[in-house]
Amino acid sequence: MELIRLIALPLLGAFVCCFLKKGNMARIVALLVSIVSLVFTIGMVCKFIPDASTQFLVNYPWIDRFGIHFKAGIDGISLIMVLLTNILVPIIILASFKHEHKNPNALYALVLFMQMGLLLVFTALDGFLFYVGWEAALIPIYFICALWGGENRIQVNLKFFIYTIAGSLLMLVALIYLHAHTTNISYDIADFYQLNLDAKTQGWIFWAFFIAFAIKMPVFPFHTWQPDTYTEAPTIGTMLLSGIMLKMGVYGVIRWLIPIAPLGFIEWGQTALILSIIGIVYASVIAFTQKDIKRLIAYSSIAHVGLISAGIFAWNATGVQGAIIQMLNHGINVVGSFFVLDIIIRRMNTRQLDQMGGIAKSAPHLAIGFLIILLGNVALPLTNGFIGEFLLLMGVYQYNIWYAAIAGLTIIFGAVYMLRMYQQAMLGATNDKTALFNDVDVTEKIVLFIIGALIIVIGVYPQPILNLSEAAVNNLLELVNHKIAAH
Repeated sequence: MELIRLIALPLLGAFVCCFLKKGNMARIVALLVSIVSLVFTIGMVCKFIPDASTQFLVNYPWIDRFGIHFKAGIDGISLIMVLLTNILVPIIILASFKHEHKNPNALYALVLFMQMGLLLVFTALDGFLFYVGWEAALIPIYFICALWGGENRIQVNLKFFIYTIAGSLLMLVALIYLHAHTTNISYDIADFYQLNLDAKTQGWIFWAFFIAFAIKMPVFPFHTWQPDTYTEAPTIGTMLLSGIMLKMGVYGVIRWLIPIAPLGFIEWGQTALILSIIGIVYASVIAFTQKDIKRLIAYSSIAHVGLISAGIFAWNATGVQGAIIQMLNHGINVVGSFFVLDIIIRRMNTRQLDQMGGIAKSAPHLAIGFLIILLGNVALPLTNGFIGEFLLLMGVYQYNIWYAAIAGLTIIFGAVYMLRMYQQAMLGATNDKTALFNDVDVTEKIVLFIIGALIIVIGVYPQPILNLSEAAVNNLLELVNHKIAAH
């Protein structure tokens, strides 16, 4: 019942927000609901036994005729994803407090509804339920971007919607095919794992899932929607997209794609890994040329996710463990980055780097907070990004030394363009705009403190998080490797 409570709470909060007339009340209710969700999650982490078993299991008949069950549960991998979601949602809501949104009750209702969809995706053990959660997370973000986005939001959002719907339909076709070939005619993930499909069929299944997940992550060449969407989306939408939503694709690869189609993975996994590394190089090169700070962080995010994807497709314990902890770290760092950029853009009414400079003189607290987030982004030792990227590079190195070398070089590039951005925005001489820049207020300080603390604490002591997922990762690797060996 604990898991039902965790999933139902944001849905209940969304309905309450819908009927609130005062916008401030909706904001407060959404924040309280998200904090309670986080408290429930911490309680589940404390009860969780870090072995390979699925815990907090719920399994109710839903549409029995088609073998559809409301089956959900948590293992070490999904627990970290639930933790990521329920840590970031209250931070994102708190970060939006300074914004005066039209129809705030609708906005916060959509945020909570999206939280429910994300939790379904990360805990679903039924293919149909997974798909429902996938779409339930997509629809709110579409409306958030369409109603509260920038000037070009309509055409940008249409592109995003077409991409994601196309990917979702491919995944739905694959799920229906798998369902038809199970012994029990069910959508149960355990039945999917037991399927004995031929290599050619698994190749098609691999690509149907991969395209859906690659669009969401995004992986090169399915990334073209992302920079425009991140730029035009309202900050709360950008944070949800970059911090949590793209992790749906990464999680899908680990939980659904590779274990269901291991022979397809053997044939095409290297192709996916190469595409991931191309994405790292491509995004890093493009980021160098960006003058718009929001687009620069968007391309930086593509590069980071490319490395996470490469670590998974290397398919060894080091790479997968690195991918899981880095999903958490990337979520924290990218939300922090967009939060700082939002403060700068609201104060200056510009996204152009060449119009900034010397902000640190007027806003030292903001500059310190931004520096900590930046160091997490460039994976400085004793920050959260270091342990994740170290494990990812080790995983890719175990697969192929040259792939690791290319991926490693681009991390150096990332450090260069991120530090250069910091220098241009924060350091140097002030101008007419930056001379009058106001430092962070109490709410903004709280958000920066929480994000900074998470970056440092995880960086200094990442072991508890690694312990949560280790047994589940090894179990999944063993399952896949056994299926491959059997053929």
